[in-house]
Amino acid sequence: MNTISVKTLPFGVAEALAALGINDVNSGTSTGTQWINSNGNLLTSTSPVDGRQIATVHESTPEDYENVMQTAQDAFKAWRMLPAPKRGEIVRQVGDALRKYKDPLGKLVSYEMGKSLQEGLGEVQEMIDICDFAVGLSRQLYGLTMHSERPKHRMYEQWHPLGTVGIISAFNFPVAVWSWNAAIAWVCGDVCVWKPSSKVPLCAVACQNIISAVFRENNVPEGVSCLLIGNHVGDRMNNDPRVPMISFTGSTRIGRRVAGTVAQRFGRTILELGGNNAIIVSEHADLNMVLVGTVFGAVGTAGQRCTTTRRLIVHESVYDKTLQVLKNAYGQLKIGNPLDASNHVGPLIDKGAVQQYLDAIEQAKKEGGRIIVEGGVLTGAAFESGCYVKPCIIEADNSYKIVQEETFAPILYVLKYKTVEEAIQLQNDVPQGLSSAIFTSNMREMEQFLSCEGSDCGIANVNIGTSGAEIGGAFGGEKETGGGRESGSDSWKAYMRRQTNTINYSTSLPLAQGIKFDF
Repeated sequence: MNTISVKTLPFGVAEALAALGINDVNSGTSTGTQWINSNGNLLTSTSPVDGRQIATVHESTPEDYENVMQTAQDAFKAWRMLPAPKRGEIVRQVGDALRKYKDPLGKLVSYEMGKSLQEGLGEVQEMIDICDFAVGLSRQLYGLTMHSERPKHRMYEQWHPLGTVGIISAFNFPVAVWSWNAAIAWVCGDVCVWKPSSKVPLCAVACQNIISAVFRENNVPEGVSCLLIGNHVGDRMNNDPRVPMISFTGSTRIGRRVAGTVAQRFGRTILELGGNNAIIVSEHADLNMVLVGTVFGAVGTAGQRCTTTRRLIVHESVYDKTLQVLKNAYGQLKIGNPLDASNHVGPLIDKGAVQQYLDAIEQAKKEGGRIIVEGGVLTGAAFESGCYVKPCIIEADNSYKIVQEETFAPILYVLKYKTVEEAIQLQNDVPQGLSSAIFTSNMREMEQFLSCEGSDCGIANVNIGTSGAEIGGAFGGEKETGGGRESGSDSWKAYMRRQTNTINYSTSLPLAQGIKFDF
């Protein structure tokens, strides 16, 4: 890897890179503790914070891919035989290593992706938390015992590791989503091959550096945690029968292709795709809570979360007041360098995202949308990357084509309703089904929203927003969000295969349906 004008990188990023060992590698291909020298194409990481090039990394070649996959296959044979609690102990040490490097890794996440420093540090904390969760899980990979209908027979089920888990992650959470998968897969006995977004490769390199020391100290087989960088890698993994499970985070468009490709070879998928998340504001809502939940949900990470609040469905009796409160709040938002803690909103990931933001606003206008808070691209020395935009609020109709789509930007559509039944219908009447929320003090509305006739999303909240999730609960959504679940609860079952066992401890062999042979 070659750093570009590393001494001129601002905000202490050069020091963070040094602490994370970025200068010690020259490739984006790793089998765990070893980096593979590659002659693949150069990929340049550019920060949306200021438009500066951070470093270049060599993409993995087809030869690198084969090397990594074979190494992973060999590692699985040894790793699966290590008792799960022993695997959990190694993951515990990974968590401790992440605690040690939380500050520099959080700063790199913030600078390379463009999210606020607080969010960057929070993302690393999520990695630490999932390691803690996985440690306990390593002693709780439970199966069931069932009573057999046959005398002196015992039935039970057990869970075995799948093999190689392919993890394809998105730019908006450069490290956390990988860890949600990897930490759980490791304690389940799987090995992992990670293909990060090519927009944030250095975060992945840093993670590999951090965990490699832990693996080396514990004599972990080479290949338990592999890294492959390059856009072509995803297609190779999706078509590779040696990868029984693909966890993909990204757009619905690409997710549909991933699902079809993997299904053709009877592989498994965990799909975390688009969100079109809504908050319902009841006439019984506490508007102070609504303000906090909506603003953070709509503008956090500059609207680049899958759980971002994209629609606000407001009861007609509090509609005007809610809009006024939001307009006042949006007027006080500070946009700028995300490493400055006084700023609330950072940049979009690149100029392509900026264009999509502008196109969405124009499309909303054409369909009849009314601008409540004007958007636009910010210019000047403080916004030199050209990736900073104003959070925008548009009064719209749920039937608008653009409202039915997910735009990864800080655009909030506001809608009006009369009854809670109508509000729930509006909430559900989009193709996506990730996160949802209602703000109300009315118990009946709460329960109706959470009932089977309520929200159709994988996440449904009351008096908190749509954005953010705790690792203890399963994360994921329905419909075009993909139906996958990651992180907590019993999501671990996706990384293992179930086996039903029957033991006959009698001296005879009774056959099903009373069948008998004459011998």
